[in-house]
Amino acid sequence: MAKQGKETYESYAKDMFDNPPAGPMGVHRGARSAASRAMPYVIVVIVSLLAGLLFWGIYSGEAGNLKMPWAAKESSSTSSASTGKKSEGKSEAASGDTDKNKNQTSDSSNAQSGDATDSDQNDGQNSDQDTDTNQSVNLSTQIRVVNATNITGYAKSKADALTQAGYTSVTADNPTGNVPSQTVVWYQNEADKATAENVAQTLNIANVEQSSTLTTPIVVVLLN
Repeated sequence: MAKQGKETYESYAKDMFDNPPAGPMGVHRGARSAASRAMPYVIVVIVSLLAGLLFWGIYSGEAGNLKMPWAAKESSSTSSASTGKKSEGKSEAASGDTDKNKNQTSDSSNAQSGDATDSDQNDGQNSDQDTDTNQSVNLSTQIRVVNATNITGYAKSKADALTQAGYTSVTADNPTGNVPSQTVVWYQNEADKATAENVAQTLNIANVEQSSTLTTPIVVVLLN
C-alpha cells in the first residue's frame, strides 16, 4: 500500500472558521477605559455614604430635620406667602379698627353736640320761664299786711320782710270787719295771682286765695 502524502492546512476544504470576524471574541476582550473600570468603585462609595447618612439620621433622630435644597426654596416661598397674608390681615384689621374708632368718635361728637343742643334748649326754656315769672311778679303792687294776732308789731315785721324782698308799696294795718279762720294771702285780680304767690312764698304762707271784694290788690291776713 502506497503511503499517502502528509496532510497540510491547504488539503482541507475551507469553512466558516477559516474567516473569523474582526476583533476579539469570547474571553478575549479588548481593553476597557479607566472611567468604566472605576465606575463600580464610585457607585459602591456613594451607596455606602448614603447608607451611613441614613443610619445616622435614624439613630440620632435628625432624619426628620433633613431638608433637600429644593425643599428650602419651597418653604421660603411658602413662609413669604403666609407672611404676606398675615400682614394683609393685620392691615385690614388695623384699617377696620381705625374706621370703627372714627365712627365712634363721630357718634360721640354727635351725641355731645346733641346734648349741648338739648342743654341750650333747656336753658332757653328755663330762661323764658324765669323771664315770664319775673315779668308777672309786680314788685310795685300795693300790699296791705293785716295783724289779726295778739302779737304787737307782727304785721310790721312781715311788711319789713316784703320790703327787703324788693316790694316798694307795703303797709302794715289792723283788721277791720270779719277775718278769716287761718293765715291767708288774698289777691284781687287774676293778674295779681303770681305776685300774691310770691308774697306767700316770701312769708312762708301756704294759703293763697282770690277775693273780688278787696280794695287793695293784695292783702295778707296774719293769724296765730
